[in-house]
Amino acid sequence: MQEYAIQMEGITKTFPGIIANDNVTLDVIKGEVLALLGENGAGKSTLMSILFGAYSADSGTIKINGKLVDIKNPNVATELGIGMVHQHFKLVHNFTVTENIVLGSERTKGGILDPGSAEKRVQELSDGYRLHVDPRALIDDITVGQQQRVEILKVLYKNADIIIFDEPTAVLTPQEIDELLDIIRLLKSEGKTIVLITHKLKEIKAVADRCTVLRRGKVIGTVNVADVTEKDLAEMMVGRAVKFEIEKQPCKRGEMLLEVKDLRVDTALGLPKVHDLSFELYAGEILGIAGVDGNGQSELLQGLTGLLPIQSGSIKLNGKEISGMTIKERIENGLGYIPEDRQKHGIVKQFSISENSALKDYYTESYADKFGILDFGKMVKVADDLIQDFDIRAGEGSATPAGSLSGGNQQKVIVAREIFLDPKVLLIAQPTRGLDVGAIEYIRRRILAERDKGMAILLVSFELDEIMNLCDRIATISKGTLVGTYNSGEISEYEIGMMMAGSKKEG
Repeated sequence: MQEYAIQMEGITKTFPGIIANDNVTLDVIKGEVLALLGENGAGKSTLMSILFGAYSADSGTIKINGKLVDIKNPNVATELGIGMVHQHFKLVHNFTVTENIVLGSERTKGGILDPGSAEKRVQELSDGYRLHVDPRALIDDITVGQQQRVEILKVLYKNADIIIFDEPTAVLTPQEIDELLDIIRLLKSEGKTIVLITHKLKEIKAVADRCTVLRRGKVIGTVNVADVTEKDLAEMMVGRAVKFEIEKQPCKRGEMLLEVKDLRVDTALGLPKVHDLSFELYAGEILGIAGVDGNGQSELLQGLTGLLPIQSGSIKLNGKEISGMTIKERIENGLGYIPEDRQKHGIVKQFSISENSALKDYYTESYADKFGILDFGKMVKVADDLIQDFDIRAGEGSATPAGSLSGGNQQKVIVAREIFLDPKVLLIAQPTRGLDVGAIEYIRRRILAERDKGMAILLVSFELDEIMNLCDRIATISKGTLVGTYNSGEISEYEIGMMMAGSKKEG
């Protein structure tokens, strides 16, 4: 007879205008890795937030290790041995690794804080689970992948036996993803029960024992992962066949729209990050930039958009020097930007979808009269059209606060806005991060459609299959400069990987 670590029965949860979970029943066997799969807004994170005590269900029951429980808040969940690694990390950036891990459960000796014993325990956990995190490092000084390991250490420090991973690889490089999957395997071997929320079918096939699929708040079914293919899982998730390979027409290159010469960009702290970087981008093409995270991709895009000043070099947009222009002026001259950090640079969480859709051109005749008075009716009309076109799941329509949307639907709002603005040059960073396979297919088709209309697109992505599928030319960035640029048919994934490590392509 199976022993269940988690039994959720008849869970229903509603928000204004939407049923997030509709009579959901979920059983998780002790010691297994159960994948929870579904489209953006299918109710996966909501269901696990109920298990973790962040939300209360409207109805339904929860049993942990066979005992009926009432999880009123995350503290109760922690006492029951449940930990959650959130998609958006909950870390204090000017605290050390240890300070973040012990926050709320500080060790004391004689009523006095005992940081030494806490630091020792963190080091033991880091070594034991091969997490390789320095307990004394500041969060601000470590990589995104290491920050996620800190989140894992937080739940291990609190002795969690049930660990929920919510989209854990959304912000990781391919190398970091492989390392995380190894960590999940190790946790399973230690007897931990894992629930893995992910859109990435390869990861499910790599580590999960079973997979439960949600669609629009309802359970579609649970399958043994070994018995199904990635295409089977994709079809269960979206209810139709999904094409993984995108067919595209040959590139019809037009005039040069972006010329970057000898660019140097430093970080906000003045550390050199991009140097001697030059490239050209033409109308009707997609130039992809591949590279390991931290090699200057973010600073390159921030220098091009004006979020960071450039130290030297030239940026010409449609023949006009823009390096001295403000961000607003660059937008007005036809520069679009889909940022990698959607919550920091893409949306205002407190604003509605209609307000976020108009963020960049609210003052133009699209939304305002000659006196600058906003026409909110126009804003709502545009937002409603974008919600329809991009299948944005929003319970209150265009009035929905962006911060209440799932991460994938926040991304859709940003992509929809930037494509609607119809820029001459579109800079894109990680466009499909956090999206389900159906949405990925759609976004990639829209990007190709914009290319075919003559838009020049610069694509930065850690997903090599995305680079190989979409791009007409591929450049690799290593240590702040481009290693080489090749037509897409002239280079393999293996060669790109070697170049990402700093090697030159042979031949």
